[in-house]
Amino acid sequence: MKKLIFTGLTAAVLLSSCSSQKAENAGTEATAVLTEVQQEAQTFLDQYSSTYQDLYTKSAEAEWASNTKIVEGDSTNAVATRKANEAFAAFTGSAVNINTAKAMLEKKDQLTPLQVKQFEAILYSGANNPQIIPDVVKARIKAETEQTEKLYGFDYRLYEKSVSTNDIDNLLKTETDVKKRLAAWNASKEVGPGLKEGLLNLRELRNKTVQSLGYDDYFTYQASDYGMTRAEMMDLMQQINKELRPLYRELHTYARYELAKQYGVKEVPDYLPAHWVPNRWGQDWSSMVNVEGIDLDAALKPKGAEWLVQQGERFYTSLGFPEMPKTFYTKSSLYPLPAGANYKKNNHASAWHMDLDQDVRSLMSVEPNSEWYETTHHELGHIYYYMTYTNPDVPVLLRGGANRAYHEAIGSLMGLAAMQKPFLAELNLIEKDAKTDEVQSLLKEALSYVTFIPFSAGVMSEWENDFYANNLPADQLNKRWWELTKQYQGIVPPTERGEQYLDAATKTHINDDAAQYYDYALSYVILFQLHDHIAKNILKQDPHATNYYGKKEVGNFLRDIMYPGASADWRHMLKEKTGEELSARAMVDYFQPLMEYLKAQNKGRKYTI
Repeated sequence: MKKLIFTGLTAAVLLSSCSSQKAENAGTEATAVLTEVQQEAQTFLDQYSSTYQDLYTKSAEAEWASNTKIVEGDSTNAVATRKANEAFAAFTGSAVNINTAKAMLEKKDQLTPLQVKQFEAILYSGANNPQIIPDVVKARIKAETEQTEKLYGFDYRLYEKSVSTNDIDNLLKTETDVKKRLAAWNASKEVGPGLKEGLLNLRELRNKTVQSLGYDDYFTYQASDYGMTRAEMMDLMQQINKELRPLYRELHTYARYELAKQYGVKEVPDYLPAHWVPNRWGQDWSSMVNVEGIDLDAALKPKGAEWLVQQGERFYTSLGFPEMPKTFYTKSSLYPLPAGANYKKNNHASAWHMDLDQDVRSLMSVEPNSEWYETTHHELGHIYYYMTYTNPDVPVLLRGGANRAYHEAIGSLMGLAAMQKPFLAELNLIEKDAKTDEVQSLLKEALSYVTFIPFSAGVMSEWENDFYANNLPADQLNKRWWELTKQYQGIVPPTERGEQYLDAATKTHINDDAAQYYDYALSYVILFQLHDHIAKNILKQDPHATNYYGKKEVGNFLRDIMYPGASADWRHMLKEKTGEELSARAMVDYFQPLMEYLKAQNKGRKYTI
């Protein structure tokens, strides 16, 4: 399952089509003699960046408190967060700053490329907080804070007892009693109705905010961060879905029959009941398969949660990256709250760049199991990306990924690498000569990575596009969600889900990371392109059996990608480093050996999607 990276305050960048700078040359502008216009621009940028960083840090600290200590009935953190975010918004959205950036960009041919990118970043950030409509911006910030508190402060209950989302997730992965599965699935959706009014309000406020600076809607605004129109982004999502559809069709058919057998159901349904699949949203089915010879949960349990985080750091240092700051461990919130705690925390894993400098943190609830093992490696990928582009050659305003998907791609790439058999053997988590079924191993990976694409590129992207750009009517929100779920995932609700529910809102990102879930779909495409290149051209290993551990040349390759941050053009970066444009080719190739097996398993079975 892909995790939320903290992006709410990060300066997003309008990416131009100019060539990326190599990391070693990224700082040449800083030492060049500036013209009078460039000096004027730099003076403004220096002053803006200083204030921006200060207000960003205060806002991040307030957000951190709101996510790590949620006390029912106590609005202290919420009020502090709202005030900090309002101050940040007032600055980034001020008419003076926006107008100055516009005026400077009218002379863009006289500015350095790095200055142009920074002014574009200022405009993009300003569009989300324009002070020409200050009341709307304040209302949006207040609404977002309240929505977050409702979501993360919700008391999930199962059989009249409070349970965590971790409890529900574990039950959906292991329980074979269909009635108990249904109870757990229903419990996971109870948070939705209370979020509906707030989400409808947020749609209006988010759209109004960006429309004041010329964007058609919030989805269009978010897509523009890639230098793409809304239509271009949706076309790209369709392309990715189309390329992976043949494999997903086989997986869907396989899952219907195998799960029916597992649950003792004689008549195989045409579509997967939502409570049958081992994930609240049907985005990851990997726990359907246990690969014999690999029992990672059993190997990790005695090591403890702390070992997972420390071992994750050791992996990165083995590649030549530095140790994380000691403050990472003292300031992060890495483990579940103790039993009986009188407050709650956000259990959704995330990585935070608190001050756009050396203060990096992670918010997790790590437990010693295989899912958190992979998640920890993923989240530390974000942390090391932060640390790498925090350097003198990358201005504060451009300390972000080459695009948002790159951040997720790096994290997911390291999660994938950490789960491969030679890597696990290196850590003595499995026997070096462990006999495993390679087809089952690949099937388990496909049930994680491939099943995610219809959800991310299909359901989530289409629903949010309809919600923000097409003004999806309030009395059709749940209906549309399940139409898309059936169309793309071949999944249907176990019972009637009327408009009193809002099942889309049970997904974190719908509320607090809106209109950009396609980031995760793109990140999978990019991660397989990067992995394919690393395996074949650097390690000279089978992409299905790599071992990154201790390979400094892999670290150098990744560092070259990470170092320039958002000062590099993402398209040029991908072509330069992998030799190809954005394409699902590498992902399709990786799972191609599975097709013959699945077709044999599905012979004589009914296909329904």
